Parts: sequence; C-alpha cells; structure tokens
Amino acid sequence: MSEKPVGRLSNDERRESILEAATAVFGERGYHGATTDAIASTAGISQAYVVRMFGSKEELFIEAGGRAVARVLDAFHVAIAAFTPETTLEERKRALGAAYAGLVVDRGLLLTLMHFYELGHDPVLGPLAREYYLKVFRVVRDEARVPAADATAFFAHGMLMNVLVAIRMPDLVTSDDAARDLLACTFGGTEGQLLAFCSAQPPLVASRRA
Repeated sequence: MSEKPVGRLSNDERRESILEAATAVFGERGYHGATTDAIASTAGISQAYVVRMFGSKEELFIEAGGRAVARVLDAFHVAIAAFTPETTLEERKRALGAAYAGLVVDRGLLLTLMHFYELGHDPVLGPLAREYYLKVFRVVRDEARVPAADATAFFAHGMLMNVLVAIRMPDLVTSDDAARDLLACTFGGTEGQLLAFCSAQPPLVASRRA
C-alpha cells in the first residue's frame, strides 16, 4: 500500500483545514463581513481552491454551521454518556454547561453559530438556523432529561457566554472587577481556560480581515 507523502493533506484533511479557517473568520467577521479570500488566506491556500471545494461563501457558511452544531452535540453526548440514574438535574446542567464552555477553545465555533442564528430572516440560512437550534435543544431536553423550562434558562446562559466572547470581555479581566465577576459567574470555574485561550488568540491580522 502506498503511503501519503509527508506534508501532503488528504481531501478530508484539507476540507477540515478550510472549515477550521472559515469558522475563525466567520466567528470574528460574521457572514457578510467574511470573504472567501480572507478564509483562504487564513487556511494558507488559494481562494480558487476554497471555491472549487465548497462552491460559494454561502455553502461554506452552511458547512461551517453544520460542523459547529456537530461539535456542540458531540460535546453534549460525551457529557450525557457519563450520567447515571442518580445524576441530579443540577449536576446534569452543570456538566452540559462545562461541556459548552469548553468549546470556546475551538476558535470561532460558538460565534459562528451565533452569526448563523442572527440570519433567521434569510430564506436559505434561516430554516437551517432554526433546525440547528432545535436539534441542540432536543438533545438537552430529551437526552439529557432537562425539563423545557430549565433548558430554556440553560440556553439563555449559553447565549450570554457567546456574547461575552464576542465582545472580548476577557480583555478587561485585569483592569475591571465587574468584568472579572461577570466572567466568573458566567463561566462557573472555567473562566481560566477562557482567559488563557483569548490571550493566545488575538484578532485576525488586517490582511485576513479584508
């Protein structure tokens, strides 16, 4: 059997590399602010290759949104697999919350989803946004056995996490006690992981924001 040359990516690996770059760019710039050129630059490939593989920015955004939802569901399923009949509702919610907070380290993942949800008015993206959101809600309600009212509060808390990451609230943690309290209460003990990640991930350079 012939081996893949060292340094040569398979199509699946290249596709994942592009989706990872797209997630970072869409997460920071949103759907309308992102360009395939910026995504290609972030991935270190040509724009023509991105278009050839995904067809259009819209298709790439759909793929990035689907990838993000899959990552959320995977994280929740790992948490749910550890539940026992004795696991209380509060313990289940804490485990799901920690799993969600841990996804912050996948750059742009949660923010790409938030940008997707903002496009509920779009005739193509809107139905997908609703489908994605309800898919996650059903897992929390039905598989994690979190009652609908508690699940609603859980999702509101998750959206607050998204907003704090989107506005880079961690940037103020050393200079503003209100920011520190807000992050500590919102991320419930996982804010250290968030701060370390944000410190290591400055905004995309200007050449990749065009």
